[in-house]
Amino acid sequence: MTTTPLLLSLETLDDLPDAVKRPSYRPELLVQGIVHIGVGGFHRAHQAFYTDALMNQGKALDWAICGAGLRSEDRKARDDLAEQEFFFTLFELGDTPDTQVRVIGSLRDMLLAEDGPEALIARLSEPNIRIVSLTITEGGYCIDDSNGQFMAHLPLVQHDLANPREPRTVFGFLCAALQRRREAGIRPFTVMSCDNLPHNGQVARKALLAFANLAGDAYGAGLAQWIDQQVSFPNAMVDRITPMTSAAHREQLLHRHGIDDAWPVVCEPFVQWVLEDNFCDGRPAWEDVGVQFTQDVTPYEEMKIKLLNGSHLALTYLGFLRGYRFVHETMNDPLFVQYIRDYMNLDVTPQLAPVPGIDLSDYKDTLIERFSNQAIADQLERVCSDGSSKFPKFTVPTINELIRSGGDLRRAALVVAAWALYLRGVDEAGTQYRIPDPRAEFCQALVAEDQGLAQRLLGVEEIFGLQIPASAAFVEAFEQQLQQLRTYGVEGALRALVTL
Repeated sequence: MTTTPLLLSLETLDDLPDAVKRPSYRPELLVQGIVHIGVGGFHRAHQAFYTDALMNQGKALDWAICGAGLRSEDRKARDDLAEQEFFFTLFELGDTPDTQVRVIGSLRDMLLAEDGPEALIARLSEPNIRIVSLTITEGGYCIDDSNGQFMAHLPLVQHDLANPREPRTVFGFLCAALQRRREAGIRPFTVMSCDNLPHNGQVARKALLAFANLAGDAYGAGLAQWIDQQVSFPNAMVDRITPMTSAAHREQLLHRHGIDDAWPVVCEPFVQWVLEDNFCDGRPAWEDVGVQFTQDVTPYEEMKIKLLNGSHLALTYLGFLRGYRFVHETMNDPLFVQYIRDYMNLDVTPQLAPVPGIDLSDYKDTLIERFSNQAIADQLERVCSDGSSKFPKFTVPTINELIRSGGDLRRAALVVAAWALYLRGVDEAGTQYRIPDPRAEFCQALVAEDQGLAQRLLGVEEIFGLQIPASAAFVEAFEQQLQQLRTYGVEGALRALVTL
């Protein structure tokens, strides 16, 4: 460890402690080839990490990343990164000694829409930008989960339709840039979603085409048809547990390695990316650093979303009600571990098709190990967040299949029942907490009164669809599990379901 805190910059890279890995390439000579919209912890621990690893092999030096922020909250992130010349520390945290600390140099700039849309549109229009990648959250694609339709009524969407030269949404920026490229005879970029939702490429394509069709000639006659024919939207399965960076994480990095990083990214050692090889203007050779390319990502998506994300939701609301605040705390409780194993083995696994190259038993054991990672201290609040958008993607498909097959509904019903009680904002110890969900007020109103709660909550079509409220068996199972939680608490409800 250095005796004086080390601030990240090009000049200080050579002063890093020997234990900290650093770019073997010259970051100042990189050429930007990717614009990433939605720079956060996951992007930096995943796509930027893979790209940096490839650059350390002397490859992809013309695929550096320019970040883009469309929200006012992105300003602090940009400012923190800019002060350290866009370098940041990737800090792996695990229960084994072979974790790594690495300074990443693949991100070279970040533009803010608030500073004026023209700079970002111009960057997106440059010929060397051949991929635009996205982490804009599950809800950022503005697709109504109940009917699959693009939500054109949203105020920001309406703004962009009326003001095509002053966009605020990702769709407005992409259309403005693609039309500019089209007029200049420049090939379109690939739109690559890295968000954690099924068929993310198809979702991105559907949303962008819906917006372009609604815009008509506002961005240029025939633009929607050109996008439909020319732009690629590969599907991807992305995976790396990346908790929110805390002050404690920064202090830990400073104490262990002497690095004073305003915004390091902490993550687990495990990382996975399965990506369809569908790019309209080239791509980095990510396969050389472990990315698995495939023609069909569907079985990998199903496996990850139903097993990992579905199990995360199964843990998180029950754990929060019990008074836990970290994922590993729930995994220190044998009741939670057995419940999750039963949910994965009995409810989810029978629904999965074979996954090429994956042993599902090993995969599930790995998930238990990852959830149990004490060092990463993944916050339950992070996993709890935006439940109204996560349930339709991570849990509802499993429930629908259980209903269709006549399966045991109790474990899945307990997940929904736990969310219903969680939404009341107070745990079993009487501790109050906030609900991190853009629709928190709406969702909390659904559970404010006991009378008719099941009908109100399960009847929200955009969250639970049509099949769940129409299933008398599921409604009964939900009401039973809700009563179990109210009467016996989380521990009692779990003991009634699992055998240790």
